[in-house]
Amino acid sequence: MTQLTVTHDPAAGRFEAGLAGGRCVADYRLVGDVMHIVHTEVPAALQGQGLAAALVQEVLDQARALGWQVRPVCGYVSAYMRRHPETHDLLETR
Repeated sequence: MTQLTVTHDPAAGRFEAGLAGGRCVADYRLVGDVMHIVHTEVPAALQGQGLAAALVQEVLDQARALGWQVRPVCGYVSAYMRRHPETHDLLETR
């Protein structure tokens, strides 16, 4: 799998990683201390390489480091978190 370098743009509510072939993104809205992850996207040419999983894991790691909870609005993020119980502590508790 290709190593991702993920950058966070808080003003845009976006995490992204640029690669040859396109840009992988995870968009969110911050409501208080809850990150609503609303959209993830990996360009078609880069799909099937585990990039979405790597991006989401980095986003969740950063949410943990920032003390945020997560509401996985995006279907991919919701499925990812169901498959990874080590992320369940991040789920919004309200």
